[in-house]
Amino acid sequence: MTNYTCCFFGHRTINETEELKKALTDIIEKLIIHENVDTFLFGSKSEFDRLCLELVTKLKEKYPHVKRIYVRAEFPYINDDYMAYLLKSYDKTYYPERIKDSGRAAYVERNYEMINNSKYCIIYYDEPNAPTTYKSGTKIALDYAVKKGREIIFLSDLKISDEKSQESNIVI
Repeated sequence: MTNYTCCFFGHRTINETEELKKALTDIIEKLIIHENVDTFLFGSKSEFDRLCLELVTKLKEKYPHVKRIYVRAEFPYINDDYMAYLLKSYDKTYYPERIKDSGRAAYVERNYEMINNSKYCIIYYDEPNAPTTYKSGTKIALDYAVKKGREIIFLSDLKISDEKSQESNIVI
């Protein structure tokens, strides 16, 4: 799964603009066309996740082979009604066994699972506006993705960040 898989991470709140939507759509479509990416992993809890799901879903009309997978950080066991609800937006969902007893770290562990199963990570991290009272989950995911050598497409405050492209593993 890893070579043709991409995951998304971003802040809970973002400044959603047409420019951001277009940049993300172009990036996702290039991954589908040029890198044969056919699987996209999603978490939850952020406007960025919601936006990426919306854009991948729209591109799925043009590229029906693309799969949208929701990696749950909550509810290891779900009933049929909730499964049917999730499958209206996603093609598949699962709860990683490794996070079962993670407690408060469940979202971090879920993010590690997504990174471990992806070659590409699209990350929206706006450092100047990142939380200062606690460590940002997006920053934790970004650091882990860099450590694991993933190809990172870094977005920041409405634009693709040229300064970050100088770091290893970060592509535009």
